[in-house]
Amino acid sequence: MNHIRTALVGLFAAALLAQGATDYKIQSRYPVPGTGGWDYITIDDSARRLYVSHATQVEVLNADTGQLIGTIADTPGVHGIAIASAFKHGFTSNGKENKVSVFDPSDLHLIKKIDVGKGPDGIYYDAASKRVFTNNHGSDDITAIDAETLEVVGTLKVEGAGEQMVTGRDGILYVNLEDKAEVVAFDPKTLTVKQRFPIGVAKTPTGLAFDAKYNRLFIGCREEPMMVVMDAANGKVLARFPIGKGVDAAAFDSQSQLVFTSNGEGSIGVFHQKSADEYEDAGAIKTQQSAKTLALDPKTQKLFLPAAEFDVVPPAEPGGRPKRTMKPGSFVVLVVGK
Repeated sequence: MNHIRTALVGLFAAALLAQGATDYKIQSRYPVPGTGGWDYITIDDSARRLYVSHATQVEVLNADTGQLIGTIADTPGVHGIAIASAFKHGFTSNGKENKVSVFDPSDLHLIKKIDVGKGPDGIYYDAASKRVFTNNHGSDDITAIDAETLEVVGTLKVEGAGEQMVTGRDGILYVNLEDKAEVVAFDPKTLTVKQRFPIGVAKTPTGLAFDAKYNRLFIGCREEPMMVVMDAANGKVLARFPIGKGVDAAAFDSQSQLVFTSNGEGSIGVFHQKSADEYEDAGAIKTQQSAKTLALDPKTQKLFLPAAEFDVVPPAEPGGRPKRTMKPGSFVVLVVGK
């Protein structure tokens, strides 16, 4: 009888876990003016602000209400935003002009622009080294900027197109190279590559998240659409799960021990970390087509995803690309939570 009771308790707990992991839904939609394209979204959880990349500018919203606070203008081809609160500096990666805009988060005014490598895409602030890093797709390198002095302190040649970046143990940074199907570990102070980890089981890694407790990397890959769990110490692949198409970002919530991947087809993959080496698919969250990237709020455990609706015109010639036009007034930030 005790064995039966224990088994039933275990099954009940598992059912609650599955229900809790998939009990996320779209709670709100924050409207964003304009019809331009977008890429990364960043949350400053202490200031309660969302920074939304938007073609040639960045919209700044109140994370709790969606109210438009202001706009950071003149950021051609902006991809990402990084905030160094300790120095009252914000940074945007302007892909079409090979520059980084530095702004004051208090009033959003431009402080200066910094020349970086070609085609800066993802941008990341590492508090330990006090440096900002841009992943430059056109020159296959990473530019390092001192977050306080705003001077370029060096360049790291990674021989690939970096996407997301995370801080691991012992101050090491990790970046996934989408065109090389590998994760690179590097020292942010010496700007030297320490290790290269081929993913092997999937290609085009775009999303990357990190678990400090177990030293694990979570990698969202577009080919084959997959979430890969990797040991950050040696690059060993520990688990892999299929996900929706068009992933562009990943996040890990250490409180709930859940891994998220935002998939452009209109879903969020959710995976539960049971232990360092044991994971399970907790089910997908339905979002909206085009919601390919996300930001996780560590305070509220909510997820924020930019999305829009499009009119699609079939290609004029066989083999051509269909023409997609954003519907006016449809650009929003989806707020997903429990």
